[in-house]
Amino acid sequence: MSKKYLYYFSEGNDAFGGDKVTMKNILGGKGAGLAEMTAAGMPVPQGFTITTEACTQYYADGRQINDEITADIFEHVKGLEKITGKTFGDNENPLLVSVRSGARQSMPGMMDTILNLGLNDEAVEGLAKKTNNARFAYDCYRRFVQMFADVVMMVPKSLFEVEIDKMKEAKGVKNDVDLTADDLKELVGTFKKIYEDNEGRPFPQDPKDQLIEAVKAVFRSWDNPRANVYRKMNEIPYEWGTAVNVQQMAFGNSGDRSGTGVAFTRDPATGAKKLMGEYLINAQGEDVVAGVRTPSPISHLHEQMPEVYDQFVEIATRLENYFRDMQDMEFTIEDGHLYMLQTRNGKRTAQAALQIACDLVDEGMITEQEAVLRVEPKQLDTLLHPQFDAAALKAAEVVGKGLAASPGSACGQIVFTAEEAEEMVKSGKMKKVVLVRLETSPEDIVGMQVSQGILTVRGGMTSHAAVVARGMGTCCVSGCGNDNDVKIDEEAKTFEINGHKFVEGDWISIDGSTGNIYGEQVATVAATGNKNFNRFMGWADAARQLLVMTNADNPRDAQQAVDLGAEGIGLCRTEHMFFAEDRIKAVREMICARTVEEREAALAKVEPFQQGDFEAMYRIMGERPMTIRYLDPPLHEFLPSKDEDIKELAADMGMTFDDLKNVVASLHEFNPMMGHRGCRLAVTYPEIAAMQTRAVIKAALNVSAETGYIITPHIMIPLVGEVKELKFVKDVVVKVADELIKASGVDMKYLVGTMIEIPRAALTAGEIAKEAEFFSFGTNDLTQMTFGFSRDDAAKFLGAYYENKIYESDPFQHLDQVGVGKLVKMAAHDGRETRPDLGLGICGEHGGDPSSVEFCHNVGLDYVSCSPFRVPIARLAAAQAAIKNPRK
Repeated sequence: MSKKYLYYFSEGNDAFGGDKVTMKNILGGKGAGLAEMTAAGMPVPQGFTITTEACTQYYADGRQINDEITADIFEHVKGLEKITGKTFGDNENPLLVSVRSGARQSMPGMMDTILNLGLNDEAVEGLAKKTNNARFAYDCYRRFVQMFADVVMMVPKSLFEVEIDKMKEAKGVKNDVDLTADDLKELVGTFKKIYEDNEGRPFPQDPKDQLIEAVKAVFRSWDNPRANVYRKMNEIPYEWGTAVNVQQMAFGNSGDRSGTGVAFTRDPATGAKKLMGEYLINAQGEDVVAGVRTPSPISHLHEQMPEVYDQFVEIATRLENYFRDMQDMEFTIEDGHLYMLQTRNGKRTAQAALQIACDLVDEGMITEQEAVLRVEPKQLDTLLHPQFDAAALKAAEVVGKGLAASPGSACGQIVFTAEEAEEMVKSGKMKKVVLVRLETSPEDIVGMQVSQGILTVRGGMTSHAAVVARGMGTCCVSGCGNDNDVKIDEEAKTFEINGHKFVEGDWISIDGSTGNIYGEQVATVAATGNKNFNRFMGWADAARQLLVMTNADNPRDAQQAVDLGAEGIGLCRTEHMFFAEDRIKAVREMICARTVEEREAALAKVEPFQQGDFEAMYRIMGERPMTIRYLDPPLHEFLPSKDEDIKELAADMGMTFDDLKNVVASLHEFNPMMGHRGCRLAVTYPEIAAMQTRAVIKAALNVSAETGYIITPHIMIPLVGEVKELKFVKDVVVKVADELIKASGVDMKYLVGTMIEIPRAALTAGEIAKEAEFFSFGTNDLTQMTFGFSRDDAAKFLGAYYENKIYESDPFQHLDQVGVGKLVKMAAHDGRETRPDLGLGICGEHGGDPSSVEFCHNVGLDYVSCSPFRVPIARLAAAQAAIKNPRK
C-alpha cells in the first residue's frame, strides 16, 4: 500500500518529525494527543489510529473500507495483541477495544463511540473467569450490545433504556451499578433479542466483523445529521474527515477501585486556574457525559484514591505545560491504576478564553500574539449578549438551582424536545424558547442552537449539554435534579421543581453564571464588560493591519460601534433615513412628481432632514471616515401596495386613488433588485444625487466649523457597472460639492467612490478606477449576482445543496472565495494598477465573518465594515489573519 493509513500511538509522534499541524490533520486531535502522551511516557492504553485520509478514502470508495486498509487494520490488531499480551477474539483472555472518532477539530458528542468491542457469548465467560468478576464481564457485554446496536446498526437506544429501567424497578434498585451479574446476564439476552428483532439476524459473534462494522460506523458518523449541523455552525470543512482510534480497553467499571472521569486543567466556564472535573466510581466513560449518575468533583478523588489523584494532578500539569493551553482530559482508573484516554485543548466560554489567554501571558507561557490566536473571534459575540436586569432580578423568585454550566442569561417559553424548539421558533409561535430536558444528546443539536438557554435535570459540568452549550455560547444550567425535588415528563410536557409546576409554553428564566432558575419572565439588559476585554483587544489591535469600520445609519448605531472599537463608518445607507415618519411624505411626493420642478420641491423638504442626520453622525465620528452611500433601493419600496393603504395615502397627498395607483403600477418591476435602483436612479433623476450631495457637504462643513474636526466626506455611488454611468453621477456630485466648498471659503477635501457589487464592475475595475477614488465591495449583491440566485429566496433550496454537499455553507454568510472572491481579488488588483492609492474595503455582511475577514486581509484590502456588534469579532479576525500571514 503506497499511502500509510494507520499509525500506532507509539509511532505517531515521531512519524511526523515534530510537525504538530500535519500530525493533527492526519491523526485527528485525539490521535495526535494519544501519540504525544505516549511519547512522553504517560500511562496510555495502547492502540492505533486510522487516519483522516482513510475516512476520505472510505467515502471515495462508496462508503466501503477497501481490502488494503482492512488488511492493515488486522495487521495492527496483531501488533496490539503483542503489546497487550491479549488476543482479539480469544475466549480465555480476550483483547477488548474501544473504537472512537477523532476529527482534527474537537466535535464533542457529534460522532460515535463503541466500547468493549470484541465480546461475544464465549468471550464474556472467559472475561468473567479471567477477572473472577462475572458482574463486571456482563456489564461490559450489555454495554457493548447496546452501543453496537445503537451506533452501528441504528437500533433506537430508547428500546434498551426501557428494559434497563424495567429491570431496576423490578429489582427495587436506583442505579445500574446495583444490578447483579445475573440481572445483567438477563439484560444481555434481552438486548440481543431486541437486536435480532430489529435487524432480522443474531447479534454478530465474530470480533473481526464487529471491528470493521464499528470503524465504518465512525466514518459514517462524520456525515450524520448532528455532525453536519455542528460542522456548519463551526465552519469545519466536510473534506477533513475523521480519524478512528482503536484502543485497548481500560475498565473503569471493574469495581470500587475503578472509575472514569473528565477534567480540565482550568475552569472552562470562568478560566480560573484550578483543576476542575468530575468522575464516577465503577463506571465507564459514557456514563459521565450522559448524566446517568451524578458524578463527584475531581477533588473527592484525593480522599478515595490519594495516590491516583496525585499522579493525575502531576500529569495534568505536565500536559498543560507541554501544550501551553488549558487541557480537556479523559481518564480511567482500573483497579487503582490510572490511564489517560485523551487530551485536547479544551472548549471554553468567551469569558474563560480571555481569562486563560491573559493568564498564560502573565505566566510567561505564551506571547501576546499567541494569546490573540487562542480565542475564537465569534466567541466574543457571547460577551455582548444581554444579562438579567438587576432590578427585575431582585423581584424574581428563585425556584431552584442547578450547575452554572455555561454563563449568560436566558428567558423563554418552555419546550421539551429539540424538534419542538426548532418548530416553534421557525413558525414564529414562540419567539424565544428554553429547552428543558432530562438530559440532552447529540441529536438535540439543532434545537439547542435555536434555544435561548438549556436546562437539564441530569448531568454535570462536563455533560453533553454543558460542553456543547459552552461551545455555542448558549446559556446552560445542568443537573438541576441533583439538589432539588424535580419531576419531568417529556411526553406529558410537564416539569416540576420544588413544588413549582410548568407546562409547555410557560415562561422560565435561567442564569448560566449562577445556576439559578426563575419560574417567570425576567427582563434582560445589555451585557456588561469583561475585565480582560480591553487588554486582550489591545493586543489584537496592535497586530492587525486591516481597519475595522461599521455599517451604521443612525447616531445610536454609530455610537455603539465606536464604543466597540470601530474606526469609521464603511457604509451609511441613506435610504434608511428616508423612511422616518417626519420625512416619508416628502419622499413620496418626490416619487410621485411629474416634473423636475415638482421633484426638486419635494427633495428640498427632505434635504434638511438628511443634513441633520449626517451632522449628528459626524459629531459622533469626528475625523473618522464616514462613507455615505447614495439612494440605492427601487422607489416602489417607499410606496404602499395594498389598495386600502394607497387610498389613505392618496387622500393625504391630495391625489386621486387612480392616479396614485397608476404611479405604484408604473414602478412595478419583475426583478426589482436588478432594476431601476442604485446609480440608475441618479442617472434618471440627477436631482436626487444633487440633493444628497448638498446634505453631505453642508453637514460636513457645519460640523467642521462647530468642532474643528477635519472632515473628509466619502461619497459612494451604488450599483455601478459601467464607468460612464459613474462619471455621469460623479459629475453631478463634483459640481454641487465644489460650488458649496468654494462658497464656504474652507479647503475641504472629499472622495467619490463606488460599490463594486455587479460582476461587470469587477471585470472592468481598471476602467472604473479612472473615476473612482475608492472601491467598497458590496458582497451581498456581488454574491447574489455572481451565483444568480436571490438572497431572499435562496434559503428555500440551499438546504438541499448542503445535504448533497454541493455547498458547505451559506455563501451570504461566508464569502465564496473561489468565485466571488476571485472577482474581488481581480478588481482590487486591476483597480490599483490604474490608481495605486485606490482605497479598498468591503461592506457586505461578510465584513463581520472571520473567514471572510481573513480573505480580505490576504488580498490586500484596507478595511472591512460590519454591523456594530460584530466589530470586536472583525478586529480579532483581522489580527489573527495578520499574525498568520503578515503583509510585507
